[in-house]
Amino acid sequence: QVQLVESGGGLVQTGGSLRLSCAASGRTLGNDALGWFRQAPGKEREIVAAINWSFGNTYYTDSVKGRFTISRDNAKNMVYLQMISLKPEDTAVYYCAYSTSGTAWYRPRVTDYRHWGQGTQVTVSS
Repeated sequence: QVQLVESGGGLVQTGGSLRLSCAASGRTLGNDALGWFRQAPGKEREIVAAINWSFGNTYYTDSVKGRFTISRDNAKNMVYLQMISLKPEDTAVYYCAYSTSGTAWYRPRVTDYRHWGQGTQVTVSS
């Protein structure tokens, strides 16, 4: 069983930056996938970015390309989401998620991921 704990959310002004962190424990990660999802009030949970743990392949949803960067530290079992040029529409609860499928980083769907963190709030003020 994988445990995921997110941190790093907060309140930031438009154009600001934040870095989210996700600590994974309870399992030796291999050819798996980790993703960042977000859910705004009244909206469905959506993918933001995903990464293959072993090979580092990445995926980004169109709205964050060029602004967000997903990365991992294999030695520390950490996944990060660096966010720059934040916009009010980025406001949401951000979740870290884990999939045992090594291909779940490619065109990821919520249903591909069975393990979730508790979420961290990101609020971007205009």
